[in-house]
Amino acid sequence: MTKKKVFISFDFDNDLKLKNLLAGQAKLPDSPFEISDWSLKEAAPEKHWEDKAEAKIKRSNIVVVIVGDKTSKASGVKKEVKLARKNNITIVQIKVQNTNPLKVADAGVLYNWTWDNLKLILK
Repeated sequence: MTKKKVFISFDFDNDLKLKNLLAGQAKLPDSPFEISDWSLKEAAPEKHWEDKAEAKIKRSNIVVVIVGDKTSKASGVKKEVKLARKNNITIVQIKVQNTNPLKVADAGVLYNWTWDNLKLILK
């Protein structure tokens, strides 16, 4: 089985723990996906942040946006979504169950983060 390559977009300042959880799920034996790359901190010292992010997104099959309380306002996430759209990469959003965060604009369907949903979305 070929695993989907996933780029994780997330609010670096607020949702790093959630990103780590998703990366951990990718290591499960029955995982249909692997983490090819993940979001870059926009404030990183690299001069060409967007070029680096775009290169990583282009190597992915899908972008998964982890939606937390402040993600809809995260400028880095918005830029990554725009880059994914520009390169015709599928985007989906996931949120922790029993939370009600705002969706990220133009970032696809928002799903509850369950193992069953991940296996369905990322197969």
